[in-house]
Amino acid sequence: MNATGATIGILGGTGPAGSGLAARLASIGHHVVIGSRSTERAADARDAIVEEWPTVSGSLTANDNAGAADADIVVVATPWEGAAQVARENGERLAGKIVISMANALVRVNKEFQPLVPPRGSVAAHVQAAIPASRVVAAFHHLPATELGRIDHPIDSDVLVCGDDHDAVVAVSEIIDRIPGSRPLDAGQLSNAMAIEAFTAVLLQLNVRYATRVAPKLTGIDTG
Repeated sequence: MNATGATIGILGGTGPAGSGLAARLASIGHHVVIGSRSTERAADARDAIVEEWPTVSGSLTANDNAGAADADIVVVATPWEGAAQVARENGERLAGKIVISMANALVRVNKEFQPLVPPRGSVAAHVQAAIPASRVVAAFHHLPATELGRIDHPIDSDVLVCGDDHDAVVAVSEIIDRIPGSRPLDAGQLSNAMAIEAFTAVLLQLNVRYATRVAPKLTGIDTG
């Protein structure tokens, strides 16, 4: 599918990552539906974004997760523990659609971030198993929520994308390519989401150690 102008729904879009992504996607021309278990909570998140960035007001709406799941492309932005369950609850609406999994299974032990191994090896694979009729793509794992939401600044980062459906990976990559400063990189099949998600623990640890916000940039790749 051509992702340009697609409506994008965000399940669990009221958290830092979901609301940051909503603002960013709205800023590049997508109509975005912020979803939540509570429509009221989704509306509060939408209003908070518009208060900070009035220019995106016409591109953001709020609904419950079922309403967000009716969009053309859907992002699962819930905490990792609930990602597969929320996807399963909306499985009929998500059938045949591109579904983006962006969660990382992590835990903080004292001062160290450590990756966890969820069922099937990654959150993305667990989501795909929950909604087998959908086309799950793993992406956006390494973009800091704060940077996503600062839509007046480019995001200087590569974005690793993986999935088993080639056309779905291409469509998600088209969306990422329109985000200023971001470069999508095809990282292979969905099985590679395990390594991509786990690497987030390393990036977070670098953020803590060096008091910064790390974003990955890979050298030696000419994408033309």
